[in-house]
Amino acid sequence: MNKLALGTVQFGLNYGVSNFYGQTNLSEASKIIKLAKEENIDLIDTAISYGVSEKTIGKIGILDFRFVSKLPSVSNINGDLDIIVEEMIKKSLHRLGIKSLYGLLIHKSQDLLGDSGCKLIYALNQIKGKGLIEKIGVSIYDPSEIDKIINLFKIDIIQAPLNIIDRRLEKSGWLKKLHNKNIEIHTRSTFLQGLLLMQQDQIPMKFNRWADLFDRWFLELKKYNLDAAQVCLSYPMSLPEVDRIVIGVNNADQLQKLIKLSKSKILNHDLSFMVSNDNLLINPSNWENI
Repeated sequence: MNKLALGTVQFGLNYGVSNFYGQTNLSEASKIIKLAKEENIDLIDTAISYGVSEKTIGKIGILDFRFVSKLPSVSNINGDLDIIVEEMIKKSLHRLGIKSLYGLLIHKSQDLLGDSGCKLIYALNQIKGKGLIEKIGVSIYDPSEIDKIINLFKIDIIQAPLNIIDRRLEKSGWLKKLHNKNIEIHTRSTFLQGLLLMQQDQIPMKFNRWADLFDRWFLELKKYNLDAAQVCLSYPMSLPEVDRIVIGVNNADQLQKLIKLSKSKILNHDLSFMVSNDNLLINPSNWENI
């Protein structure tokens, strides 16, 4: 099994701080998926809220992948949650052109904590019983969320950010604990939305407050002749508890490089100086507030 999973937010949205290409067009998306198939990447990660991502995948029509999708927030939905959520999933399956999902993730864990949390869990288990989804999980942004949701229902998958700057999943102990509970662990943000792959003169000025960190980063890369992508990918690849590493690309050439790096030697270079708990930096959803 290839540990890499293909993220597809770029298929539906102009996404990523380092994305100079815009939204990936149908032709390039088709090349990306074809290459993924040839290289035994068997899992595609998408979401109902990723613009036209699901429609694009459906148009390409390569069906023999496992698909993980994400349910948008249901906290403000009025009505019968069972019916509404099932209809959302059926529409998602129709767009993708498949009969069932390997995994469905709750996009915001807060949805499990509100008044409708129990109803949502019941609805998803009912849908799982009908065979529309094989596994149920949660996409989190901070490992502290796990403490609040871990005992609410049987979680099959947890997706979380993990990279050389944001190591909270490992440092908190949750990486090992989830693995010991036989919960599948999918990590994302390996390149911190591409920020860690940018040239020094390309990094937006708003990140100047972390200039010391990035100066040291580029100094290390140059001093030891390191490839930034290989360094970043080596970290999650080195952790046996990580089941899948979700990577997003803008074109097939980028994917080809990452596939090659995933097969190469794992680097063990000491980058402890890069670790940060600064939420303004490690959570890209906060970057608009910088």
